[in-house]
Amino acid sequence: MTNTQKLSKTNELTRAAIVTGLYIAITLALAPVSFGFVQFRVSEAFNFLALYNKRYIWAVTLGVAIANFIGSTPVDMVVGGLQTLVFLTIGRFISQKFAGKRWFGLNSQHLIFNLIFSFSMIVIAVMLTMMYDLPLMFMWGTLFVSEFLILFVGGLLFDFMSKFIDFTK
Repeated sequence: MTNTQKLSKTNELTRAAIVTGLYIAITLALAPVSFGFVQFRVSEAFNFLALYNKRYIWAVTLGVAIANFIGSTPVDMVVGGLQTLVFLTIGRFISQKFAGKRWFGLNSQHLIFNLIFSFSMIVIAVMLTMMYDLPLMFMWGTLFVSEFLILFVGGLLFDFMSKFIDFTK
């Protein structure tokens, strides 16, 4: 491996580590609203980075797993981490078919990704229902709405920032 290749690999790992660290820091700093039966996890906006570069699938997944381990339970670490890994991968694959398209002035790729990930919150709703004997549809409803809102605003922000920052690097 040449020095240039080593430097490139180091840069990739550093960028992924920064995203992982930011996800954890923001989640834990806002812990009162990041965990629990009604969640408003602002750090979920980082999910959009997976659309720009697949390395961020692992970075965000690791951030979710570590944040859930510290702020919640080992079960949430495993379930939340796997849910994130699976649906970031699925969301990236499906939404890439809409790259460059806009609906009503909005980035269609971000909207599709948002819907996929918001619907995926059924996994977390089932986990919480099983752990705490909560009503499934209520849990899914609150998680869906909060995830959709966070990702909608996050999508707008990443769409705007992508005009100035190349997230694909």
